[in-house]
Order: sequence, then structure tokens, then C-alpha cells
Amino acid sequence: MTAQKWMDARLREMGLVPVVKIDNAGDALPLADALSAGGLPCAEITFRTDAAADAIRSIRENRPGMLVGAGTVLTMEQLDRAIDAGAQFIVSPGLNPKIVEAALAKDMPVYPGCATPTEVEAAMELGLTTVKFFPAEAAGGIPMLSSLAAPYQSIRFMPTGGIDKSNMNKYLALPNVIACGGSFMVKSDWLKAGDWDAVRTETEAAVKTMLGLEMGHFAIMAKDKEDLTTSSTALGEMLCLPANINPDGRGAMVGGAFEVLNSREEGLYPHAALLTNDPARAKAWFERRGYSFREETCQYDEKGNLKVAYFEGEWCGIRMHLLKKVQG
Repeated sequence: MTAQKWMDARLREMGLVPVVKIDNAGDALPLADALSAGGLPCAEITFRTDAAADAIRSIRENRPGMLVGAGTVLTMEQLDRAIDAGAQFIVSPGLNPKIVEAALAKDMPVYPGCATPTEVEAAMELGLTTVKFFPAEAAGGIPMLSSLAAPYQSIRFMPTGGIDKSNMNKYLALPNVIACGGSFMVKSDWLKAGDWDAVRTETEAAVKTMLGLEMGHFAIMAKDKEDLTTSSTALGEMLCLPANINPDGRGAMVGGAFEVLNSREEGLYPHAALLTNDPARAKAWFERRGYSFREETCQYDEKGNLKVAYFEGEWCGIRMHLLKKVQG
């Protein structure tokens, strides 16, 4: 796997990339800690201040688990400084072929800004498959990205500009979007005041909004097929919900609340479904927090997107799995 593909995958797992303009390199470590505590060990440090390179270097040397890139890279000199500081990816507001070629020559992931079909094709000519879409809202937003998806099916985007908690999930729901960039998680006033609790709280809220975690159905066990039919029907009558029994008699759904199973074959255990907007992103978030999954239980759709993943372990005899929400 190339460095570019590896970085694409990591950014997709993150889903959100905090874009930070930092004036004091001494703020780099508490910033990194606040973002990580909020659930996003990732930052794009923009080269709009003299402190950018030192801030990147400080994070890379002291917080190795943090993913950190350099943003607003406009010149070759800035590119060299960013790479020397240890930046793991490069982001630019526009498409400068010299910057892109130099970054690729050093095996450095790079995301130049593109806002038109002409710029997207220029990026493709340079060998890129993922670009920044900037300025996202001003350049047409979701309708524009949806329109670009048809002629440029191999291109993925990282929209940035005008994105916040109110609209980010609409962008992230697009199949050609890997992640969104935004400065709303690290407001300049908070940085100036050293209000790291505000950064952590806003980041945590953004992650929760992005993942959209909520409890789904609860699966219970019947003694046999007869018990399954009787119990499912009774539950449906009690809750005024439809009881849909599978023709094979192995299971039933009572509304969206209960799944009734009659076998303890592999995968058929008492369990609870945890719904999420994106199982792969949620799985990565849980794994960063120390939880693990039974990889053999992972199920994917026809496009290779994760649909189901069971956690390792049980809680009071109950297993739990991630399940993609039904959109619409």
C-alpha cells in the first residue's frame, strides 16, 4: 500500500480533520491532548503562522499516536519545512502542480484544493485519486460534489470550508467523500485563552454527531421454533408492532425493537445492536479507545463497506455489534 493510500484510509477512519491556525508552538501539545481526548487524534496545522513547523515537530516528537499534517502549503519552501518538521500529509488550498509533484516524489501524501472539473482532471493527470474540495460551501457544496461523482467515479474528496456540525453528516454520507476538514472544533478564541476543555468538548460533540451512535434492536433467544413463533407474536401484540417471522423459522423481527432467535449457532446469541452512521468509522473509534472486534463476524455490502461487526467479549452474557443505520 502506498503512503497516499494509507493516509486516505486513516483520514477516512477519522472522518473529521480539525484545521488549526496556531500562533504559539507551545500550545501544540495541549492542543493535541485535547483533540485526542475528544476522540480525534488528528490535526491539520496550517502554514498561516510562523509557529506551524515548530508545532508540527513538537506533536510528532512527543505525541506519536497523533496524525498531523501541514495545511495551506503554498510554496516549495513551506513544503520543505513541513516535511522536515515531520508532517504526515500536505494540504493546499489550490492545485499547484510543482507542490504536488515534489510531494509525490518524496512519497508524501498530498491533498491539493480543487473546486472545478478542470482542476479535478489536472489532479488526475498528476496521478492523484483524492483531493481537497475547497471552499466547499462556496464552491457548490453537496450538490457540486454529487455532480462530480458521476464523471469522476475514481476520485474522492475531503471537503473543507463552511463545514460544521450542522452539515458535516450530509457531506460524509456522500460515497465520494472520505473526510471533512473544519476549524469549528478549534476556535481561535479558545486557542488564545488556552481553553482546552472547550476544544475537547466541541471535538467530542462533533465525533458523537458524526458517529450517530444509538441503540438498535435487542436479540433474545427462544427455546425452539414453536417458542419463537409464540413469543414473537406475543411481543408484537403487547407492543403493537409487526412480528415478521422468517420462513425458515430460525428468527423473527418484532418491529425494529426485538430480534428473536431460536438457535445458538455461531452468530446467533443474545445480543444488542448499536446503530451508527458508519460502522467502519465507529469501529476505528472504538479501537482507538482500546476495544476490539471479532474480525470473523464482520459483514460487508456489495461495495465493500462494513455493515456489521461484533465486539470481543460479552456484557452480562450479552454480545453487542455495530450495525449501519438505514438511511432515508
